[in-house]
Amino acid sequence: MLLRHFFIPKIAHSSYILQGNQTCAVIDPARNVSMYLEAAAEAGLRITMILETHLHADFLSGHMDLAGITGAEIVTPASAGCPFPHKAVRDGDSFMLEDMRISVVETPGHTPEHVSYVVADTSRGEEPVGVFTGDTLFVGDAGRPDLFPGRAEELAGKLFHSLQKLKELPCHCEVWPAHGAGSLCGRAVGAKYRSTIGYEKLYNPVLQIDTAEGMIRHQARGMPQAPDHFSRCSEINRKGPGRIWGSPPPPALTPEEFLSLSRDGNRTVVDLRSCDAFSAQHIPGSINISTLGNFPTFAGWVLEPGKEVLFVGNCRDQVMGAVDDLAMVSESPVRGYLDGGLFAWAMKGLPAKGFSQIFAEDLKAMLERHEDITLVDARGPGEFSSGTIDGALNIPAPDMRTRYRELDPGRRTVLFCSSGHRSSLAASLLEARGFENLAHMSGGMAAWKAHFG
Repeated sequence: MLLRHFFIPKIAHSSYILQGNQTCAVIDPARNVSMYLEAAAEAGLRITMILETHLHADFLSGHMDLAGITGAEIVTPASAGCPFPHKAVRDGDSFMLEDMRISVVETPGHTPEHVSYVVADTSRGEEPVGVFTGDTLFVGDAGRPDLFPGRAEELAGKLFHSLQKLKELPCHCEVWPAHGAGSLCGRAVGAKYRSTIGYEKLYNPVLQIDTAEGMIRHQARGMPQAPDHFSRCSEINRKGPGRIWGSPPPPALTPEEFLSLSRDGNRTVVDLRSCDAFSAQHIPGSINISTLGNFPTFAGWVLEPGKEVLFVGNCRDQVMGAVDDLAMVSESPVRGYLDGGLFAWAMKGLPAKGFSQIFAEDLKAMLERHEDITLVDARGPGEFSSGTIDGALNIPAPDMRTRYRELDPGRRTVLFCSSGHRSSLAASLLEARGFENLAHMSGGMAAWKAHFG
């Protein structure tokens, strides 16, 4: 038995290959399956199984592509009700991968259908060596149960009982979760990729909770905002995401072709460049989701599902990376990208806009002069409550799509976040809704604290 770990930082996603001598299983695969195919080929192994712990809410899974390419059997919780060919498993089921026995434990809570897979390497012994916990148990945390409207308390209660099951595993049993630090599937997921049941029983605060009522109080409330795609991905994964393997890359478009396509209301122009470059010059109505920030999370959050996407970037490599990142969270097709970027656009004399980028010292002076501005902190509520600039309103960047109505388009609006990426996104959303007098602070709160403490 050999375990290989794969990690996607932007969505803090962990997936695994469980290897035997000739065959292997992929657990909770990402949508871009090339890394698993390459790893299996390098090791001379056939992928014969794909194990899904649950219907993932934060990303689209690669199970359909991987099964289509390799012929591997997809294993999913029976209660998920997946319509595609698969092996449906329930609590107490077990199956073999060469000498490895994989036992199914139903562990609902994060989602209603969640299971964990307990692995025993019978070539060495009958005791479990590890457990794929998906989003039930993380290092230092547990899965959030609040993603299904009206069911948070019910699922938190189920999570408590699921964690009791996992606590019964031997202390030496390793914990292999589906997410690490930075994931929005928990509140405070640890940075380690793996742990043990024994260590988590000692130091994981969620495992110290000793009643279902306590779990409800702790886990059903006060979670970070859930991006919009969290409400869509589970159902897409249940039905089976469309296959993307072998799809042709989106074409490079001349400025004239790009302009023509962008005028269709069923398409969204997404600018991938830095906040600095976007504020200097951009296509009117475009949305700035920089690849320097957490592109997949914010793309899934703010882009309207079903609409085609047109990309503006610095180079083809940046665009192709964004194509892969968007596919993690959305089935929206990328119609093409602007060949030559904004330089080619400007050379054709096509319409462009910009908005002011100010520095921390400038904002300080504006506030001291009592200028008539609306100051907006575009960070999340937790960040805002931990400290902000006096007089700022808190409207998280993704919420600007609806909460723009709380702002006066006739006043100068100055936005900031932690570094500049989210405030530029928020400003672009406001501009697309008719706001003209906009500015955002370069460097965000990091720059403010560096100057003024």
